[in-house]
Order: sequence, then structure tokens, then C-alpha cells
Amino acid sequence: MTAEEKPRSFFSNIFTSSDEPRLRAGWRLFLHLLIMIPIGLLSGALSKVLFPFWHGGALRDQLVSLITMTLSVFIARRWFDKRSFSSLGLKLNKKAWIDLLAGIVITFLMMGFIYLIMWSVGWINFENFAWEVESASSVTLNLLGILAVFILVGWNEELLSRGYQLQNLADGMNLFWGITISSAVFGILHLGNPNATWLSAVGIFFAGIFLAYGYVLTKQLWLPIGLHIGWNFFEGVIFGFPVSGMDFFRLTRISVDGPELWTGGAFGPEAGLIVIPALILGTGLIYFYTKNDQDTDEDEVIYAA
Repeated sequence: MTAEEKPRSFFSNIFTSSDEPRLRAGWRLFLHLLIMIPIGLLSGALSKVLFPFWHGGALRDQLVSLITMTLSVFIARRWFDKRSFSSLGLKLNKKAWIDLLAGIVITFLMMGFIYLIMWSVGWINFENFAWEVESASSVTLNLLGILAVFILVGWNEELLSRGYQLQNLADGMNLFWGITISSAVFGILHLGNPNATWLSAVGIFFAGIFLAYGYVLTKQLWLPIGLHIGWNFFEGVIFGFPVSGMDFFRLTRISVDGPELWTGGAFGPEAGLIVIPALILGTGLIYFYTKNDQDTDEDEVIYAA
């Protein structure tokens, strides 16, 4: 120890990082939770005042979550982490849009793969298409509404799980534990969904690892956000499965009669063993998509918080 260096106090060792003047990762995560709760309550109350006749609904809930997650993570990232908001992996450039689209395409192939397997073994009974029993205007409005919901879900959940939580855990521990713990929390949070079981939580845990893989290879959140949007949209709207225990508007109306251990039953494919080969397929597609990526730092950044 040099003459200029001063020994760290007991409280400094507990609360602050040893290499820079900011809180340790665990405290940053704790404080983010503390500010997220009142922001969420205030956002919910404000939405009822501004839109008194808009009673519930997935879109309103996700708009409240949009304000809650974005504002709380922005504050925590700037004040507690001493980092920019965009450093979470939110650089907006040409590659961001390509990653978003790639994630959506990859999950189309994954959900199509699940549908084909279940159809080929006789676990799916096709009933009808939405446009056969509903008007074109009804189908269009429902389709646009649920797409908006899933876009918001993709942003909100990835900003929290693969954004703030994973990256702070990785900073405080290491990448392995960052991915593992954030994915476990991701699975636990879905236990509140309808028809959730311990098996569905395990399936969501592995889905969290899959989404984290997209972040690790790109160091950006856009690919995981695209994967998340596509997963929900194609699973529910296009192929007609439940989405994490919930039924939304479906273009394809089906019933599933296969063994629940494999199909996931009322929770959806992520609660069944059928999700495993789909995750393997998706992981391979992410690998090949990112294999030849070149450094994109020279791309013109059109937004940075």
C-alpha cells in the first residue's frame, strides 16, 4: 500500500465497489427494485385517472409496465450504475433493426417446428381460421392490438431480465451466474401466470437462458427482444397455442390433445418437453446468424441515451 492509498472502511467494503465510486451490484439491484415498485403503483394510478373508462386489458397493463420498466431502469442505470442507458445494449443503428428481424424469423421457425412435430404425431386438432368466423375488421383490430401487446412485453421483460438484472449480476459475480440467476428469476416471475406449474417454471428458465444467449453473442438487447416478440406472437397468434398460460387472439384455432408432459397443456409449449428440441434449433440458428458478425461500432448511431 502506497502512502497515497487509504484503507477502505468497513462500510465501504460492504456498500461500494473497490474499483470505482459506485454501489456494489447487489445494492444496485435492490435499489432498482425499491424504485420500481412505487413507479409501478404511480403509473397504474395515473393511467386510471387519465383513462378512467379503459378498464384493464393486456395493452393497458403493458403500457403501465412500459413506463415502470423504462423509467426505473433508466434512473437506476444512470444514478446507481453510473452508466448510460444505451450501454445496456440499446445502441440503435442499422444492426439493431436486423437483429430484431432475425429474432422474429428465428422464433417463427422454432414455433413452426413445434407445430409440425405435434401435428405429425396427432396431438393437434385444427378447428378453423379466425377470418372464417370473424369479420375482417375484427381480425385486423385484434391482430394489431395483440401485436402491440407482444412488442411491449418483449421490450419490458428483456429490459429487466437480460438488461438490468443479468448485466448487474454478471458484473457483481460472473456471466455464468448472471445468466443462471436472472433466468431463474425469469422463471419464478412466470409462476404467477394462469396454469403455471413447476415444470413451466423450468421451461421458462431454459427459455431465459436461450434469450440470454442472444445477448451474449451480440452484446445488444435487440436480438433477445426480437426473439421474445416473435416467440409470443407466433406461439399464440399464428400457431394457436397458449402463451405462458394465457389465451390471446389467435388466427389459427386449434385444440391440443397430446400428453401434457410433452405439449405443456394449458400453459403452452414452454411447459412441455416439446420445447427442448425447439430451443436447440433456435440456439443453432442464433449461432449461425451471429457467426460471421463484424464489429458494428463504425455504424452511425442515431440514438444514445
